[in-house]
Amino acid sequence: VQILSKGELQVSDKERHTQLEQMFRDIATIVADKCVNPETKRPYTVTLIERAMKDIHYSVRPHKSTKQQALEVIRQLKQTMQIERAHMRLRFILPAKEGKKLKEKLKPLIKVIENEDFHEQLEIVCLVDPGCFREIDELIRSETKGKGTLEVLSLKDVEEGDEKLE
Repeated sequence: VQILSKGELQVSDKERHTQLEQMFRDIATIVADKCVNPETKRPYTVTLIERAMKDIHYSVRPHKSTKQQALEVIRQLKQTMQIERAHMRLRFILPAKEGKKLKEKLKPLIKVIENEDFHEQLEIVCLVDPGCFREIDELIRSETKGKGTLEVLSLKDVEEGDEKLE
């Protein structure tokens, strides 16, 4: 009855430590899942990310979401290692009328144009930074008044397969 009225439950040091360790591992997993080595375009292992997080003395904040903290960790790791978020592969199909004008507005947000086709409409397959997705989506929606389409082809562009060690 005491806990219900006062609303506090004591958590032992051991429980708290276990919870923080789990969050640390979750953050490392999110980072490993979202990032690549920009030189090889290959993902990092969770173990390697955990080690890098320990090297920069990252401390988990129990009241902040693991996703928020993962984005923070990525920013901090950029200071000490080659790491960046894996690009998203998108396809947009734009009406011919707005296509050319809109492409100019989208250009600064696009990392790599992989394929471009212009017949009745403009179709572009490209790689973008995941942080730009919302801005691109809103641009296409407002400029084409809902006639343009945006399709996510892959959430992260990574090289698959075994790396050959020389």
